[in-house]
Amino acid sequence: MLRKLTVDQINDWFTIGKAVTNVELLGSPPAIPAKVAREETLRKDAAPSPASASTPPGLRRSCGTLTCIIVFRSFSQRSSEIEYINKYRQLEAQEFDMYGSDQPTHRQGPRPSLIKLSNVTCIPETTYTYPDLPINRCKEKVISLIESNSVVIIHGTTGSGKSTQLPQYILDHYVQRSTYCNIVVTQPRKIGASSIARWISKERSWALGGLVGYQVGLEKIATEDTRLIYMTTGILLQKIVSAKSLMEFTHVFIDEVHERTEEMDFLLLVVRKLLRTNSRFVKVVLMSATINCKEFADYFAVPVQNKMNPAYVFEVEGVPHSIEEYYLNDLQHIYRSGLSPCLLEEPLITKDVYEVAVSLIQLFDDLEVKERGNKKSGAQFVSERSSVLVFLPGLGEINYMHGLLTNMVHKRLQVYPLHSSVTLEEQNNIFLSPVPGYRKIILSTNIAESSVTVPDVKYVIDFCLTRTLVCDEDTNYQSLRLSWASKTSCDQRKGRAGRVSKGYCYRLVPRDFWDTCIPDHVKPEMLRCPLGSTILKVKLLDMGEPRALLATALSPPSLSDIERTILLLKEVGALAVSGQREDESPHDGELTFLGRVLAQLPVSQQLGKLIVLGHVFGCLDECLIIAAGLSLKNFFAMPFRQHLDGYRNKVNFSGSSNSDPLALVEAFKVAELYEELKSRVSQFNMYVDPQQPSLDPEYPYKQRFILQVVLAGAFYPNYFTFGQPDEEMAVRELAGKDPKTTVVLKRIPPYGFLYYKQLQSLFRQCGQVKSIVFDGAKAFVEFSRNPTERFKTLPAVYMAVKMSQLKVFLELRVHAAEDIEGKVQGEVASKVRNTRVTVDFQKQTVEPMQVSLNTLDKSQRAADLLLTIQVTEVVEVGHFWGYRTDERNAELLEKLTAEINRLELVPLPVHPHPDMVCLAPFVDFDKSYFRAQILNVSGNSAEVFFVDYGNRARVDLDLLMEIPYPCLELPFQALEFKICKMRPSAKSLVCGEHWSRRASKRFASLVSRCTLLVKVFSVVHNVLHVDVYCCLGALDTINIRDVLISEGHAELAEESYESKTVLHGPFHPYEMKCHSLTRISKFRCVWIDKESINSVIISDTPAELHQRMLVAASLLVNATGSTMLLRETSLMPPIPGLPALLSMLFAPVIELRLDQEGKCYTGVLCGLGWNPVTAAPILPEHDMELAFDVQLGVEDITEINILRAAINKLVCDGPNGSKYLGPGRVMQLQDSARQKLLSLFCQMKPRKRIIPKWHEKPYEWNQVHPKLVMEQADRKGCRGKSALLYQLHKLLVLSP
Repeated sequence: MLRKLTVDQINDWFTIGKAVTNVELLGSPPAIPAKVAREETLRKDAAPSPASASTPPGLRRSCGTLTCIIVFRSFSQRSSEIEYINKYRQLEAQEFDMYGSDQPTHRQGPRPSLIKLSNVTCIPETTYTYPDLPINRCKEKVISLIESNSVVIIHGTTGSGKSTQLPQYILDHYVQRSTYCNIVVTQPRKIGASSIARWISKERSWALGGLVGYQVGLEKIATEDTRLIYMTTGILLQKIVSAKSLMEFTHVFIDEVHERTEEMDFLLLVVRKLLRTNSRFVKVVLMSATINCKEFADYFAVPVQNKMNPAYVFEVEGVPHSIEEYYLNDLQHIYRSGLSPCLLEEPLITKDVYEVAVSLIQLFDDLEVKERGNKKSGAQFVSERSSVLVFLPGLGEINYMHGLLTNMVHKRLQVYPLHSSVTLEEQNNIFLSPVPGYRKIILSTNIAESSVTVPDVKYVIDFCLTRTLVCDEDTNYQSLRLSWASKTSCDQRKGRAGRVSKGYCYRLVPRDFWDTCIPDHVKPEMLRCPLGSTILKVKLLDMGEPRALLATALSPPSLSDIERTILLLKEVGALAVSGQREDESPHDGELTFLGRVLAQLPVSQQLGKLIVLGHVFGCLDECLIIAAGLSLKNFFAMPFRQHLDGYRNKVNFSGSSNSDPLALVEAFKVAELYEELKSRVSQFNMYVDPQQPSLDPEYPYKQRFILQVVLAGAFYPNYFTFGQPDEEMAVRELAGKDPKTTVVLKRIPPYGFLYYKQLQSLFRQCGQVKSIVFDGAKAFVEFSRNPTERFKTLPAVYMAVKMSQLKVFLELRVHAAEDIEGKVQGEVASKVRNTRVTVDFQKQTVEPMQVSLNTLDKSQRAADLLLTIQVTEVVEVGHFWGYRTDERNAELLEKLTAEINRLELVPLPVHPHPDMVCLAPFVDFDKSYFRAQILNVSGNSAEVFFVDYGNRARVDLDLLMEIPYPCLELPFQALEFKICKMRPSAKSLVCGEHWSRRASKRFASLVSRCTLLVKVFSVVHNVLHVDVYCCLGALDTINIRDVLISEGHAELAEESYESKTVLHGPFHPYEMKCHSLTRISKFRCVWIDKESINSVIISDTPAELHQRMLVAASLLVNATGSTMLLRETSLMPPIPGLPALLSMLFAPVIELRLDQEGKCYTGVLCGLGWNPVTAAPILPEHDMELAFDVQLGVEDITEINILRAAINKLVCDGPNGSKYLGPGRVMQLQDSARQKLLSLFCQMKPRKRIIPKWHEKPYEWNQVHPKLVMEQADRKGCRGKSALLYQLHKLLVLSP
């Protein structure tokens, strides 16, 4: 029937939409889904209506008329979602209608004045002068606006003073009137809340914790006298969820509301709900620099004079410093050729766009010279180069850009990476002032959008990309995907410049792409991330079904997401599983004791469960450490580009546990989050046992195993197993070598044994190399092992395989095969090329044969390349000729000269020409002839090169003689040298033709008239690349390259590619690859995070055929969903049957499999079970089908049920629940649970091994006849059996 709403009822009725023109409504009040309203707004950008006469200047309203909209877009997919939102918004309106009729309409009683309430001695002075910021120019208007409206939205640019000044205005306003106030201001991050509070206390000369304070985590610097408190968004949300009211505060300032995190959106939802129920007179202020004002104004609309009026929006005009924007269109003078077009569906950074960024950085010097003009001297300009902040989407892109910039040595750049994975020390480097004359370049992900402010940044280069965490639609696992950043985020990035002076922002996308393709706002987390934490808080609020409350969110999640989250919470145990009951709701569930604990903890549900199970099994302290460590990104931070060292340290911490989480326990010192978690769980009667463990020598090992089982329970169903390596093929691959000590290298160059010292050096960072066996194109590197240690795969083997995983280049500087063959005597080369050679570093032998190079030394092994030489000819700096001066070589040359001069020489038979080899006299040796090569002929003389010594001279043509054929058999003895890893410095290039004259003179003085020691680095085209040492005395030597570099003549350089060979490997044939046990992921490719201890897993016992098990704390999938990435993994002990036993222990529901005769159990299906009405699996994605590899019977399943019941006793609600147990009883129950756990796995008689038999209908439930099912009774369970963490499994009767 038609009815009218009273004014009070209209005030209580709260919904989203435009202005209401009709006050007479038939039936339930109509409501518009938020998503539809926003879609209409995006399609039609309606201008805001003019402000009313009563609206202060600087204020605008956003309003309109309530209308019904039908959207015919993917109707089959959207209709149910719109219907669910409509339904619950209408119910909400009715509830507000009923609530309003029962509640008094007058304001609550007056609060006491500030003077009477408090003994605060530090009262703000009214004479305080506020900083000249844009917000200060409209101070009185803003105060008036806040006091006269329930919700106000403040929109102002970064640095306008919203966060720091506006709360002070309100505080001063109330203090001057001796009126009570209690103001809370939220910040998304801890550092933001604490730093602003400290700044205000310092600015106003107030004691921190007096009138102004803060609360972040467990740190609370505030007293009962505090009237302005800054806290994180999560702390405020926790407070109001517990209190179910806002009445503790008079004013609630919510800052950075544009950060549409799940936590932020839920806070807005709760505040909106409470404002219209029990907290009507609390003032709420929303603040942001990049907020979508219309969307938020509509969401917080209030009924005024028969209309739904949106919340007021106040624009703070003005900016601290101007920032100029540029796009790729404006940078055409930098790149010449056309750039690849930007595609909305393919976000990426092309090579040419990287080059644009690099070129842009190089042009900043010219820009600053032009900007500063003649205001500063050249010296001042050089020492004051502004910093650059470059926004990149991830660590891979940071690495690439870092490489491009660090190669520009002459540009004087200091490049710092800023990413959550780099160490804290590396992050702090960005705040350091650069070396005078250098420019600081910060390469950052979106961590610097709002978390970090570097004051000296003047330039921002933005690739307009980000990596967003989303839920994969198929697996519900999280996926980190590359996407275009929103305009909101890009504007936040832009605001990083211009803090202290004029700034510049360069967006490396075309302007038209920015206008038409870049999204305006980031997709809210509530629409793309797991909702577990939010739904648990909804259950604590006790305001109805989760879907009913979430339908009123600013961006309501889809109904399917809510349903899936409910199922996942049941799988974790946060909501009760009632078994195969027909009345079980897929949209809701009863909150368990575990769920209540999880709702109070600032960690994920899996980590919260880890803590609770740690309490059950008496290892709470270790589990608190693990939970705190895994919650902090990269507890083991890997130094930038030092992953191998970081991996080694992490392996050392893990010991033999093969577990990333257990490595945290060993490395843990002090963590703030650990103390916070310990404090929060104490309210649930969970305490760390202060007593020392017993003197049982087995205790540490038992504790470690229990911890591993607890990890498996917490992270169910993230279970993985491994394929078995082919042992026969592996033995052939290793050619009989010990797999525990040996790795394989491939693509060994010809005569690979010549480079054994280089290989030894490459693997020195892994461990001590015992021997290397060269067999054709393969090399087997064997590491030394301690004979007193047990047989196991050496850590050095893991490190070597890790090098291959990290793609560490194993480069050899090599001789060309033809060069070696040209210098090796006789037929040795053809015999040696493919001969198997063993280099034993312990025996210092090279077997089976030794190879001599004539030009080096007949008696020395080929790899002994340390030579003493005399320089005879300098070509240029670092390039020279010489000959060996050792006794053997001197004897050879003396013998050759004597043989030549005993012959009867004859003149040349033909006219001399270049390249002719002949005999020529040398001026310093009277009547002696030497082998020579004619370089050129000029007139009656020729310039010749003495091929055995390396020097040259001009000789009359008449003195040149023919060389007898026998004298050509001996190879030429002169050697050509080039100092390796050196190139001219900039000074040498400017001051000379490649090398300056001073450099040439200095080099000549260093190498002339003295014997040099050279170490051969490589041989390229018969040129020896060497390190050259000059002997200063009996023991002292200097490196000539170091001298030239230190004096500014040269600089370090990379060797040419011609002198390198890149090896493939190392490989290990027993390295294992894992696959998932869950149905949805069974055939997906699985990779283990490179920072995990288990990123390299090598089978120690390939003959053992039982399954090994790996547990992952977190999972990610790639953009296509084809590959899974495992993080923080634990390799479980090699106990036969362990995967099946752990799966049954922690699965919500199981169904045992029987053989055809029904005489034994052959396997098990684990999951959430099946729906008895539809016969469909409840959560099929996470179902796990396992075949037993050991014999398990009724006794084993009964033991599992007994252990599950023991767990329930320590995690249950009710008057006899866990919260009310005494310390003695808790310890008794913990000891009982530990003993039952150990007895389940540590039986006196090992379980019989069997051949796994897979069920004929895998992953199908309800395959057992009901007559065979035995119900289990939990006789001593807690009250409210349906709310137990673990239901008892149903046994199957076996045939005799």
